[in-house]
Amino acid sequence: MQREIAVTSTGAAARGAGVRRRRHRCAAALAGLALLAPVQAMAQDPADRWTFSVMPYLWLPSVDGTLNYGPPSAGGATAEVSVDASTILDNLAFAMMIAGEARKGRWLVGTDVVYLDLHSGDSAVRSIDFNPGTGPINVATTQLNAGTQSKLKGVVWTLVGGYAAVQAPRASLEAIGGFRYVGIEATTDWQLTATVTDPGGTVTFARTGSAKKSEDVWAAIVGAKGRVRLGDGHWFANYYVDLGGASSTFTWQAIAGVGYAFKWGEVVFDYRYLAYNRSGDKLIDKLTFGGFGLGVNFRF
Repeated sequence: MQREIAVTSTGAAARGAGVRRRRHRCAAALAGLALLAPVQAMAQDPADRWTFSVMPYLWLPSVDGTLNYGPPSAGGATAEVSVDASTILDNLAFAMMIAGEARKGRWLVGTDVVYLDLHSGDSAVRSIDFNPGTGPINVATTQLNAGTQSKLKGVVWTLVGGYAAVQAPRASLEAIGGFRYVGIEATTDWQLTATVTDPGGTVTFARTGSAKKSEDVWAAIVGAKGRVRLGDGHWFANYYVDLGGASSTFTWQAIAGVGYAFKWGEVVFDYRYLAYNRSGDKLIDKLTFGGFGLGVNFRF
């Protein structure tokens, strides 16, 4: 009987030791989880992960500018055409506009793409460049137009990187730098009231005809963008400005508007103006786009 009691006591002691070991293991596991919790919280910190946004939008600006189809070859003539200010909606064939952004901490990468196909915009042959062989001669023809039309097709692509100099709950200011590309294809069908001849009478420019030319323009840009919260609600004001150019190109763009923030993103209504000025015998002598836009920005 005493042996049985001894055996039973030994078994109870063993079971007690096993329970204590399990308790120690559980305590160690809990301590490990407690140590890992801050690490996991840091991994989820928004400042340490990439966030993205995509904004399809509609922009219907008026278009104004001057197109140069020169320079003329020896014994030839080319037209300089003014594109009258008109709303894109009047002659829009197709448009695609979208912007996107990626952020991590204070750093960002942003892009914007605009594709426009405009048909039959009112225009006028301002002057004609003749080259009788002794050098260019310019003849004004503004009073001779009788129904000149121009078509424009092109892409405006902007890509920038940036850094948030100010990143506060009520306001932000981000310095940006990058490039903007413009690819334009222009076609002009002119109708004049008379055939035009150069002062020497050796070269003529037909009363009716058509010209087509394309051009690619690259420009480096720098600028700033950001927003300011309006009051204590969800309204804010946004702004953007850039300028830049290349050897014969100067370009600038400005955007200002208001928006309303939601949990998933925001709705933005603003005014946008984009201008190009170029020197030399370039297709785009001067070209401006200006008008209101509406976009829906999705963040994820």
